[in-house]
Amino acid sequence: MGLFILTETPSGYALFKSKEKKLLKNDNYIGEINNAQGICDTLKLKQFQKFQNAATAVEEASAIIESKVSPMLARLLEPLQNEKKATLAVADSKLGTAINKLPNINISAVSDSTTTDLFRSIRGFLPSLIPGYEQKDADTMRLGLAHSLSRHKLKFSTEKVDTMIIQAIALLDDLDKELNIYAMRVKEWYGWHFPEMAKIINDNLAYARVILKMGYRSDAAESDLAEVLPEEIETAVKTAAEVSMGSEITEEDLENIRLLAGQVVDFTEYRQNLSQFLTNRMRAIAPNLTALVGDLVGARLISHSGSLVNLAKSPASTIQILGAEKALFRALKTKHDTPKYGHLYHASLVGQATGRNKGKIARMLATKTAMGIRVDSLSQWGTEGEGAIDVEPTEEEKSALGNESRIKIERRLQALEGKRINFNAGAAIAPSAGLGYASSAGQQAQPGKFELKEARKYNHQADGLDSESPAVVKKHEVRGTEKKKPLIEEVEEVEEMNGDEDQMDEDSEPPATAMNGAKEGSSEDVSSDEEPTSKFVKKESSEDVPMKGAPTPPQEKQKKKKRSKDHEAGGKDGKEGKKREKTAKQTARDKVAKEARKAEKQRKKAEKEAKRAKEMAEQAGQKRKRDDGAEAEADVVEKESKEKKRKKKKSGKEH
Repeated sequence: MGLFILTETPSGYALFKSKEKKLLKNDNYIGEINNAQGICDTLKLKQFQKFQNAATAVEEASAIIESKVSPMLARLLEPLQNEKKATLAVADSKLGTAINKLPNINISAVSDSTTTDLFRSIRGFLPSLIPGYEQKDADTMRLGLAHSLSRHKLKFSTEKVDTMIIQAIALLDDLDKELNIYAMRVKEWYGWHFPEMAKIINDNLAYARVILKMGYRSDAAESDLAEVLPEEIETAVKTAAEVSMGSEITEEDLENIRLLAGQVVDFTEYRQNLSQFLTNRMRAIAPNLTALVGDLVGARLISHSGSLVNLAKSPASTIQILGAEKALFRALKTKHDTPKYGHLYHASLVGQATGRNKGKIARMLATKTAMGIRVDSLSQWGTEGEGAIDVEPTEEEKSALGNESRIKIERRLQALEGKRINFNAGAAIAPSAGLGYASSAGQQAQPGKFELKEARKYNHQADGLDSESPAVVKKHEVRGTEKKKPLIEEVEEVEEMNGDEDQMDEDSEPPATAMNGAKEGSSEDVSSDEEPTSKFVKKESSEDVPMKGAPTPPQEKQKKKKRSKDHEAGGKDGKEGKKREKTAKQTARDKVAKEARKAEKQRKKAEKEAKRAKEMAEQAGQKRKRDDGAEAEADVVEKESKEKKRKKKKSGKEH
């Protein structure tokens, strides 16, 4: 039975044994250990286990902080197995609980308010308790261990610092704005001297390099622009320089224009390097996010949320509309539909979907992106310290989840669109095109030579045309001079003939309906050439039954003649004749219905105008009545005033 004290130092573990078995129960023991002599008389060093190196010291300190019993500490406590009813004082109660759970050690760990002063005295007089332990060396070891432990707990890695991504994407956006302003100013400034070159060269970088290479337009013929422009574009520039209508500039003006053009070239080259840096850093920090949405969109998502960890904490619904907060709150305020996407709208997968499928693909992409971001943020690759993995995975293994998720989304998009989509092409989303950015599919785009589009050329042949000659002879006017079959003329002829027939059939419908008891329009549904479909009642067509308003004999003969011709033609010609006849009837019916609708519309319009005229007349009558009443009232008032004056004058004469 005895009291043991376990304490940790920057250089190792120390196990002390108290000479008094009931030291903690003594109320006056604090006064006995207030000096070095007193604590040396009270405690005796039983065992000291030194750390082998700094890495071991960091691991053991981390285990103590997390209240875990390391193998080194377990070996230190093995001699206490033979002690019976021994007590071990520790500074952390959770560590004491972990020690009590160790097998084959029958010892009770104590950590309460009575041990606080004891450990304070031990830390104050540690050089006196451990032989060869110097205070100066202890302070140095303590400082080094504190720094190492801080780096270990922070899991610091220069490859996983997302602050560089936030700064790079912000600088990239600023560079794009400045480049556009500078390039526009260069074209506007140099355009006074050589305005035609802006229409020939549409690339800002090429335009600035040509200015630096050529200078005055008069030196274009002597300048070698093969390193800057293709051969055909170079020829066009030199030809335009000979007939340019620009004004002359001084040497000082040209020098300032060249300085500005040099700024455009330098900024463009720096932007290419910055975009390459951003691509490499995104692949190192968030490979799955880059594989799903691309480096530009991924960097904007990280920048918008503040850090990769904050983005990993966000749900998929938040990631989907990240960047569209203004539209979201406006929609909630006005009770309209909320936005379906924010920064994800610029992802290639969403861009390749049609309008009706963009929302579905954005929702699915946000879900997969949330999973990929959490893998990128919480994984242990590229870290140093606690939890670091021994074998670093390859680039393919890091982005495996992102690539698999992208394939699933591509298959889903193809199923929704119902057609095959070329996903390798990616989406042409500025500003990554042609400037060294990685494509959305994860393939690195090489910063090759700029691309030039062919500019519009002036048509010199148009100057020699007479006023009466045609400007352009179209291809379809030259070929196809054969006379086509006059199908339209035949349809019009049938339409005229069948129009009268339908009109007569409409006149004969009421008697036929009364006699046969059929519904209106039955004669239109059943053709005169078809057999009746009823089994019990045989319906006769309007051609066989003479009725009121039936066709005259000449018309009857003409119809039969036409029908016989169609039957004699047989096969295809007969079918075409039936189709033309049916089309003509339908056209005639549509024409009659159109005229009826037009007449009804005119009738309603006339009624409306008549009603309006009537209202206006009533209003005029009421106004006239009001005017007449006002005039009568004015006359009465005038008469009364005259009568009063007359009476007053008469009374004055009497007086």
